[in-house]
Amino acid sequence: MGDVIKKATRDSYGEALTELAKEYENLVVLDADLAAATKTAIFKKAYPDRFFDCGIAEENMMGVAAGLATCGKIPFASSFAMFSAGRAYEIVRNSIGYPHLNVKIGATHAGISVGEDGATHQCNEDIALMRTIPGMTIINPADDIEAKQAVRSAVEMEGPVYMRFGRLAVPVINDESYKFELGKGVVLREGSDVTIIATGLMVNEAVQAHDMLKNQGISARVVNIHTIKPIDRELICKCAEETGLIVTAEEHSVIGGLGSAVAEVVTESCPVRVVKIGVNDEYGYSGPALDLLKKFGLSAENIAEVTAKALAEK
Repeated sequence: MGDVIKKATRDSYGEALTELAKEYENLVVLDADLAAATKTAIFKKAYPDRFFDCGIAEENMMGVAAGLATCGKIPFASSFAMFSAGRAYEIVRNSIGYPHLNVKIGATHAGISVGEDGATHQCNEDIALMRTIPGMTIINPADDIEAKQAVRSAVEMEGPVYMRFGRLAVPVINDESYKFELGKGVVLREGSDVTIIATGLMVNEAVQAHDMLKNQGISARVVNIHTIKPIDRELICKCAEETGLIVTAEEHSVIGGLGSAVAEVVTESCPVRVVKIGVNDEYGYSGPALDLLKKFGLSAENIAEVTAKALAEK
């Protein structure tokens, strides 16, 4: 086997915008003085007249994006997740969500894997915040290929979209035959004993956990939920009915994120036990990204351990 290719989804975001700009002349990009980090600098270099640096003023940037959308543009407002979803929440809610404007939010540096930037920048609440905004679509891609197709999907749909990208380079687990479908989960590994539902960088960890569990004689199904809102209710219920146990894995708080969204579906339509793996009710702290992921239980080893334990209690 060849070497595993790794790439940060924030790089995929910048590259996808630049490619799509060739097809969509009304696509414009806004950034909050973070173009080098969000990778929108790639777009800026290719299309300087369609790039707007709004400075360190995310609230204002969201208002500008809203205004551009009313003029027929497709604006991509870009910043760190903590600032896009956190600092600018009220503007996103009232100026973008309420009038249901065609604004796309590219939120990079999400989750614990921001690493050394520490608790103030490790946004583990963004999915929870965005889920509460009526009509907001939320996409959390797992790798480079999925991220690029997700950006295209965001351009092609009408309405506000929140896209979550990471700083850490992650393995490319999909191939060029992969087809992103908004609102539809993807079964990556079949299994009959338990279903592991993951999103974002935790998808690769879930796939690795599947192999660890297989060595223990446990048949685990692995599902990638890249669209957290609207979520694939049909697939979730199918997995609940066929395996009788669900474990969710996300680089986000266990409050209000993927685990909560899955649990809501299950309790309403197909009751089974749901065990949530994510960041517990606590802040992160500064440290190397990979070390922090392990420290907070966001690793294949912990997914396998928690799943095996839950299955034994089934």
